[in-house]
Amino acid sequence: MRARPRATALAGVLLLAAASAMVEGAGSGLPAPVPAITGEVVPAALAAPPTTAQCVQLLHISCYQPSQLRRAYDLDPLLKDGKDGHGRTIAIVDSLGAPNIAADLHGFDAALGIPDPPSLRIITPAGAPPPFDLHSAAAGVWALETTLDVEWAHAMAPGARILLVVTPIPETEGLTGFPQIVSAERYVVDHGLADVISQSFGSAEATFASPAVIAGLRSAFVAAERHDVTVLAATGDTGSTLHLPNAACCYPVPVVSWPASDPLVTAVGGTRLQLDATGHRTAKDTVWNDGAGGAAGGGLSSVFARPDYQDPVRDVVGGRRGIPDVSLTAALSGAAVFLFTLPTPGGPAGGWSIAGGTSLATPILAGIVAIADQVAGHRLGLLNDHLYRIAGHDSSGLVDVTSGTNAVTICVKGCLTPTPVLVPIPGYAAARGYDLASGLGTVRAADLADSLDHAGG
Repeated sequence: MRARPRATALAGVLLLAAASAMVEGAGSGLPAPVPAITGEVVPAALAAPPTTAQCVQLLHISCYQPSQLRRAYDLDPLLKDGKDGHGRTIAIVDSLGAPNIAADLHGFDAALGIPDPPSLRIITPAGAPPPFDLHSAAAGVWALETTLDVEWAHAMAPGARILLVVTPIPETEGLTGFPQIVSAERYVVDHGLADVISQSFGSAEATFASPAVIAGLRSAFVAAERHDVTVLAATGDTGSTLHLPNAACCYPVPVVSWPASDPLVTAVGGTRLQLDATGHRTAKDTVWNDGAGGAAGGGLSSVFARPDYQDPVRDVVGGRRGIPDVSLTAALSGAAVFLFTLPTPGGPAGGWSIAGGTSLATPILAGIVAIADQVAGHRLGLLNDHLYRIAGHDSSGLVDVTSGTNAVTICVKGCLTPTPVLVPIPGYAAARGYDLASGLGTVRAADLADSLDHAGG
């Protein structure tokens, strides 16, 4: 289930599900915009970017800065060789946007020694959002997400241009909001504005009235495939289940999120990354599962049949589309620092905070893809054809994740009472090779860029 607010060691700091209505009975929780943003935030509001040691001391969880994640994902050799995403554009798609984004990105860069991007451009092709409402929880949540997405895509690929695509309607229930997102993304693709699109949102396939509704929302992805634009989407942060249409937690059976489940999208799941102060691993990556703090989304689509590229893993997925395809850091016990100076209801008072979730993993991968595009000298387009072809080769850049599960237990009634009604949701365990908890595994960027270059021809 999604995390209910709970106190940490730092007075006034709450652990909260950044875009989730709290479970039944938790009246102080934030309402959830649907399509639901994925992600978890510790709104610490610190004056400077915390180190791993400071996070452990203050919050009893690890946190990481860009230099650590660059080393963990083997980006340093690429960056030293001038492969930083130069000449490529990452489109970040979010509703409502963040009014402080330009200043926050500059402050993030200055504090962490990252050059500002060649350009940060904001467009609203589906219509201008309403004036930002500081008192709106939904607007605050999307502003948090926007800031996290932009800062971390840029942190991974500092030479890439950032195109922030803001849509005007963030809700509701698997339909309203998505037409504007599709329209905006179609504009980006048709006008050749980006090489990779990052989406940190989704709704359970079951929230849509029918598969035909989803089919009617796929035009941007069809166009992206035709124009060789890579599209990424987060798998979600509630393990093998997702929120109900009324934003309560959760379906009592395994479900997956669209657009992550779309065969034309690379689905990004979550891992737990354990690093020392220099970014070296202290343990192997595992499937992200923080229990009540969130877990990696993954499972089988009820809408899409197995795409051809998943034929090699038919023993795992059967006749259905399986997600994730790959997984990167998402655990709160290993969160990423970011700067967010806009005080919002229930969120940070303004300052440095830390965040996890597959909405962190997705823009990180977007940055890596932008660099891989630069290495190849052209857009790589739909990654999945390439990823499943190179999987299993020692130099592929795909690193198997073999431990952990995304099974969760949800509360369906009396969640703040001594006798809550709990329902276990069957999940999926990591194993050798492809699995429905971690996909093909995590990535080693330098090898992956080289492998994708050769796989793409």
